[in-house]
Amino acid sequence: MNTRHIAIIAKKEFLGLNHEKTILLAVLLQLFVAMFSSFLMVGLTSMYDPSSLSTATRVRYGVGLTGANTTLDQYLGERADFQVYRMDLSTGLAALKERKLAAVIYVPSTPPDALDPVQVTLYSLQNDIQTAVVQVKLKEVLLQYEEDLREVRSARLSATPREVRFPTGQRSEGFYEFVFGLLVPLLVFMPAIIASSLIIDLITEEYQHNTLETLVSTPVSFAEVVWGKVLACELLVPVQSGAWLLLLAANGIRVQNPLPILLLVSLSSLALILLSALTALHYRERTAAQFIYSTALVVVILVVVAIPGNPLNVIVRAATGAPGMDLPGTIGIVGAAALSLGYVTHRYAQWIGQRVQNGS
Repeated sequence: MNTRHIAIIAKKEFLGLNHEKTILLAVLLQLFVAMFSSFLMVGLTSMYDPSSLSTATRVRYGVGLTGANTTLDQYLGERADFQVYRMDLSTGLAALKERKLAAVIYVPSTPPDALDPVQVTLYSLQNDIQTAVVQVKLKEVLLQYEEDLREVRSARLSATPREVRFPTGQRSEGFYEFVFGLLVPLLVFMPAIIASSLIIDLITEEYQHNTLETLVSTPVSFAEVVWGKVLACELLVPVQSGAWLLLLAANGIRVQNPLPILLLVSLSSLALILLSALTALHYRERTAAQFIYSTALVVVILVVVAIPGNPLNVIVRAATGAPGMDLPGTIGIVGAAALSLGYVTHRYAQWIGQRVQNGS
């Protein structure tokens, strides 16, 4: 193969990417996520860890308290994020409907040591973002009150509870899990998925525009054309992934081992690009090739994720600087897979080029 021919094809395809509106929109979406990751993570983290909302705001919310006087009054008064108002239940509900209050709590007159349960009622607005924050904050106060009731009624226990000692540890932070468990792998691998879809368009357009015969009649072989397109798509991956890591650093999210991560992502993307190139060479029609490749990609991802030392897991561990990760071994395995796919793609492209030259 002539590397100069490959470089010319790659330059031509790379400069023509500005006409691919779908690719540009996908890149802009990733750019938005990377630039505003600190802002987005608050809302996205709350989807699976609502308790994280309690630290996301410092607003003081008005809460109406009705019913009996209990230690709940003291706990609410000690909180800096609540302004407590003593009032009748009807007045509190009216203020809640007018959004003058964030929530209303009704405490029944049931004595703490009574046989009946103490049913505290919380009134709040439905389908309101503020309600989610207020409920998480109030949960902490209500749990304190629940502990008081448990202590008062502990004499009713007929047996002594067995004390269980759990090992001390640090509480897992939703922010940390979201950033390194989801955001970093998503940003660094998304360019690989985009590039592997792009190569299908670049190859199938030669069939659809009937330019394949013209290409093989030039000094450039069809295999060199394919490798030029693969190179153009591959160059996108480290550039985009590196830019996302820099933007994350600008947002205060520092990723450990950035260079090994970029190397692993680049090799993984090369394997995906070659797999999609094979699909495009075989089916030759864009819609069919995209559908088959998308289906195969889902199967490949499910199989790979089931392996403990898969690239996604290794990237998460490498980004956090966790010990015991087999980063060099994973890079070697992925590199071997990309090399094997490269050999198959090259031979298949040569075979197609010979068939086109022979007019078959």
